Amino acid sequence: MKHPAMAGRESEVRNAVESPDEIRLSRFDAKVYLLYRLERPKRWICAVVRRLDREGFLITAYPTDAIKEGIRVWPK
Repeated sequence: MKHPAMAGRESEVRNAVESPDEIRLSRFDAKVYLLYRLERPKRWICAVVRRLDREGFLITAYPTDAIKEGIRVWPK
């Protein structure tokens, strides 16, 4: 497992995808979005998704203490 800290946290990942606090476009791939949901002060869940032909899929999810650089697509 690439991010063992996320084991059993499917509902938090789903919340990040369904109701993010901020969305950023990847600096490396224009079809990849980083969806951030605040978990607690200065701790975020980041769900990384890729969009292709009106469909999307989850690439990975991880906890983080910082929002990555990139174009802000949507702030809540």
